[in-house]
Amino acid sequence: MTSVATWEETMGKRKSKRKAPTAKKNIEPLETQFNCPFCNHERVCEVKLDRDRNVGFISCRVCLEDFQTTINYLSEPVDVYSDWIDACEQANQ
Repeated sequence: MTSVATWEETMGKRKSKRKAPTAKKNIEPLETQFNCPFCNHERVCEVKLDRDRNVGFISCRVCLEDFQTTINYLSEPVDVYSDWIDACEQANQ
């Protein structure tokens, strides 16, 4: 006896088009306290963003140094800190 093979047996099954679900990334909050470039204490500079006035303010609790810069709606505390570091480097040149 000879058996007749069906189409699926000879060609193989179709692969599923469903993709594996992607794993959600853990979102870590950005820092709001930074190291002071003047007194070198760690995590003593605190950033405050005044979005109503578009002003970012950073100050050190130890040596009382402060800095103020303009911000926009995308700005984060790390942006204010980096502006402060850039201003310090520019002043030293």
